[in-house]
Amino acid sequence: MRAMLAVVALAAGLNAWGAGPEAHPAAPSPAAADTEAIRQAAQADKRGLVERNMQLTPEEAKRFWPIYEDYQRRLEPIARRQNRAIQDYLAAESSMTDANAKRIAREVLAADADEQKLRERELRKLLSALPARKAVRYLQIENKLRAINRYELARQIPLVR
Repeated sequence: MRAMLAVVALAAGLNAWGAGPEAHPAAPSPAAADTEAIRQAAQADKRGLVERNMQLTPEEAKRFWPIYEDYQRRLEPIARRQNRAIQDYLAAESSMTDANAKRIAREVLAADADEQKLRERELRKLLSALPARKAVRYLQIENKLRAINRYELARQIPLVR
């Protein structure tokens, strides 16, 4: 579900996200090809992508990377729960009952709520370790990558019948 492209394309695409339309007047908003390149690059080397875009000093890096690793470790089971709910939906799509639809919706919402709690915890830890702008930059990177993944899933999953 998380196919991603070249790391170089990702770094360029991620940096372009931060610039408004005035910085690229002839360029459209992130195109599907750019989004796919970013997804693929993040899958290939997410840590490298984060490292290139965080611009950390050596002291900041010492404090940041353990927080990053802990966050990724804690995010993984939440993402697995979200993916499992989607797989349940796809498996039952042609014969979806109201009870099954409710169960899957509850699972997705519970995983989303857990992800939000984790993000809030992460922000507190980041703010204690980094300047606020760099803490927020990391959250933006994570938000953008999660948004790309969610968009791709939404694009592929048909509406409940």
